[in-house]
Amino acid sequence: MGPDRWEREVTEFWAMAERDDPGAMLTMMEMLVARRPEGDPVALYELASVHDFLDRPFDAVPLYRQALTGGLDAEREQRAWIQLASSLRVLGRADEAVGVLTDLAPSPVVGRAREAFLALALHDQGHEGEALQVALHALAPTLPEYGPAVARYADALAED
Repeated sequence: MGPDRWEREVTEFWAMAERDDPGAMLTMMEMLVARRPEGDPVALYELASVHDFLDRPFDAVPLYRQALTGGLDAEREQRAWIQLASSLRVLGRADEAVGVLTDLAPSPVVGRAREAFLALALHDQGHEGEALQVALHALAPTLPEYGPAVARYADALAED
């Protein structure tokens, strides 16, 4: 199967994805993954994403790591880092999630997702003030009239 057709089928899969029948979803994605070469990073990423979607972060984490090690296109790579960090946080590994997100450069591919998940992980670590600061700094540019004030208030949180 050519890569373009496979990508179309993955896109169709996600367009129809529902959590009502997790077994069927997993089986469908496993069938798609089986059509790719063994260890294909893109296939591993998609399989990890299904596990994530089905609230199975324990199964998703090693697959994200394998996909990232194998090499992904820039768009999927950004998403894989975000999703890996989110799964780590859900598993109670907020320190690892913060490390992943702190090292991740901002990207238009994922917008402010990095900051959103970083704020959640910081909160889980008990750093509520820093979490709020990160969230407010991410939000400030979207507030035409109040953005500068919100950014200043966020900066002031660091001084407390």
